[in-house]
Amino acid sequence: MPPAKKKPRTYDHARTRTAVLAQFGHVRDAVRELDAEQLARPSGVGDWSVAELAAHIAWIADSLAGGLARPPAAVAELSAAEWPFATASLAGKIAEAAKETLEGAPLAELYDRAGARLAEALDENRGSRVLDLWIGAMTLADFLVTRTVELVVHTDDLRRATGLDIPVDRQALAACTRLLADALALKAPGGAVEFRVPPFAVVQCVEGPRHTRGTPPNVVETDPLTWIRLATGRTSWAEALDGAQVRASGERADLSALLPLMG
Repeated sequence: MPPAKKKPRTYDHARTRTAVLAQFGHVRDAVRELDAEQLARPSGVGDWSVAELAAHIAWIADSLAGGLARPPAAVAELSAAEWPFATASLAGKIAEAAKETLEGAPLAELYDRAGARLAEALDENRGSRVLDLWIGAMTLADFLVTRTVELVVHTDDLRRATGLDIPVDRQALAACTRLLADALALKAPGGAVEFRVPPFAVVQCVEGPRHTRGTPPNVVETDPLTWIRLATGRTSWAEALDGAQVRASGERADLSALLPLMG
């Protein structure tokens, strides 16, 4: 008999909402400190400058508020863990939206407006509301978890590009880590490898003999930030291994062919 299908992870909507608003606030405060030289630097994300990346982050908040202003969809089509695999086709559309956002107003004004609009929209909508999105319909509760991925990943991008020590909200980091770990398990279902990202996530993945007791024969362990960089292509499997940022044991513990999960 095949193993029972694992239920999708659930998230506390109120805590996720608080985490998203907190992380957006951290980025907003950091962007206000950027000077013209820093804004003109390469961001490390495609060919975007830091200014364009900052505009994209403002767009993340504003577009969610805009989505909540539209009529809801009838039925959710994507879960949070499926979201990473649905984003690749939207890169050009998202980049154009970020460019239009930057042209709309000074960055400080964009962030103040987007933050206020988002907070108001989240106050007025429950997690069960189904959003009609470019990638497919999702519940607000699930889509809000994907916003922790966007915000945490791009906070790390900004930190590396500008040298600013931007805080990362612990709950946002936890939700981001768990979503990407669940996406790995969805991409490579199985029980041959135990994948650990302490203190936030442990999942079973990769086809092969299923571990049932004792020490698993195939274990991969890393820290949350390294995992996020691996999952999003900011660092490679080989670089992480060479830097002792990943510990992998067992013949099935090489995850390089599965990474990155999203670009």
